[in-house]
Amino acid sequence: MKHDLLEQIFWYRRREEQSGGMKSHSVDGGKMKKDSFVLGGKEFTSRFILGSGKYSMELIKAAVENAGAQIITLAVRRTNTKQGESILDYIPDNVTLLPNTSGARNAEEAVRIARMSRELGCGDFVKVEIMKDSKYLLPDNVETVRATELLAKEGFVVLPYMYPDLYTARDLVNAGAAAVMPLASPIGSNKGLATKEFIQILIDEIDLPVIVDAGIGRPSQACEAMEMGAAAIMANTAIATAGDVAAMAGAFKHAIEAGRSAYLAGLGRVLERGASASDPLTGFLHD
Repeated sequence: MKHDLLEQIFWYRRREEQSGGMKSHSVDGGKMKKDSFVLGGKEFTSRFILGSGKYSMELIKAAVENAGAQIITLAVRRTNTKQGESILDYIPDNVTLLPNTSGARNAEEAVRIARMSRELGCGDFVKVEIMKDSKYLLPDNVETVRATELLAKEGFVVLPYMYPDLYTARDLVNAGAAAVMPLASPIGSNKGLATKEFIQILIDEIDLPVIVDAGIGRPSQACEAMEMGAAAIMANTAIATAGDVAAMAGAFKHAIEAGRSAYLAGLGRVLERGASASDPLTGFLHD
């Protein structure tokens, strides 16, 4: 009995460590009192990171508010538009900006874009995106590691977008990344968790928050990723292309919260074969 209890405590704490530096939580009547994670010394209670691409300016604020998002990504080239308006005018002040290096083809270009975002007042957070391939938009893991190391040395809080590869993830840890952001499927595809097994390896093996990014197309897929132990979800296209943007943002919010609660509760076991009755089968059935 004592051995079983110690084993349960060990795995419970292991789940906390793997799921993004959770500060503390307690359950009262099924309601979570506190469940937060930390990036770059900042504490976040929302585990939904919202992308801002593909939206009209008017819909961005509604999407952020319905999503309950505390972090929103933006392409540096979109911060200012031709008529003097700025995307920053549509993002609430209490939301942390996560500029990305979209358009960068190598580490040097990514560093240049990150420095520009800092000069524009977007802060020290940066999502490194380096893609040479214009057809599949797959991240260049080698250049991503180089950029992460360079930017971390300059004091940036670096969240690298990467193909889910264990060796690359370990290199990103050593390079100073604040989290890793593996793709679920090709960016903008809404195809869901195509790389599920590889993401699970990262969740199990990497001592950094794993934020599932790119390709999540439905709230149910976001929920599943959170059930796996992901620290957070980033979504953009699934919401921006929905019939009702604000309503879909809200649906993702609830799905992510449900998946997180299920993960913390501990999912029930799965039988490899056979069945197990929920109720006693004695007294009225005979062979």
